[in-house]
Amino acid sequence: MNKKQITQQVVYHNKKHHHHHHGEVTEQTIKYLFISFLINIFLSCLELIGGVISGSASLIGDALHNTSDAFSILIAVMAFKIGRKKANHCYTYGFKRAEVIGGFVNLILLFIAGCYLLIEGFVRLFRPEPIAGGLIIGISLVALIIDAVTAKLSHADSHHNTNMRMVFVHNLADALGSVGVIISGICMLIWDVVWIDGFVALCIAGYMIYHAVYGFLPVVRILMNAAPLHLSVDEIKNTLERIEGVCEIHHIHIWQINETDISFNCHIVSENLDVVPVLQQVLADKFGICHSNIQVEKTVACQTCHL
Repeated sequence: MNKKQITQQVVYHNKKHHHHHHGEVTEQTIKYLFISFLINIFLSCLELIGGVISGSASLIGDALHNTSDAFSILIAVMAFKIGRKKANHCYTYGFKRAEVIGGFVNLILLFIAGCYLLIEGFVRLFRPEPIAGGLIIGISLVALIIDAVTAKLSHADSHHNTNMRMVFVHNLADALGSVGVIISGICMLIWDVVWIDGFVALCIAGYMIYHAVYGFLPVVRILMNAAPLHLSVDEIKNTLERIEGVCEIHHIHIWQINETDISFNCHIVSENLDVVPVLQQVLADKFGICHSNIQVEKTVACQTCHL
């Protein structure tokens, strides 16, 4: 602080702190998720046993995908539950970032399962083996029904929560994967095309790896406290500095606690303490930032004041 600045500083926190944010998951939805987890675990065991008996890599791949999705759902349930715990003296921000950590673990599991299936698919593609097509068709039909049911259960709240939307998309993709396995079984029964099993396994593996890689960067950005991609620090600074009574804004920090909560911190140079609520209103209305801390530095003279 230079000599022109008065030593007294006042810190304002946005009082418009909502305890229930648009996008939070309801208890009923968490219950539906847990039911989806149990159903997917049953389905994974059924497909895995059927895949080993029939020798189908695509069915084993679908089982791995379902297992990954099942534990993704379980981790999501645990993360939602932990995220609702109140802040304490140790975790002053609360536990909302548990959802992000859960997502990070899910991505790693999905990537590992995808890599394993990729290797298995290539082996089956170049060294195809006889497969019991009828068995995998029967199991995949059961899987298709279960996948459709779990997709319906996970559809609740998916329109306004990214985590829930991803669960729904994964369950819907599982249903499409089951369709692929059924097609594979039909091709083997009718035309004796054995290599199609490895091809379907590779398609499922590619889907898993794509989503794991695609979802990695956004999660890492949150964990690294990066500014949200849809917000520009320069635009926010220029917008706030155009407000009457604001001389200068510096020491700007923007980061995300989780997918829905954006935090903002800055220092402003101003003689007018009443300008702080105006700044917070602009942050909320224009940029969707409802968690803001603004530290006021009062000066004796300021050549750049906007009057």
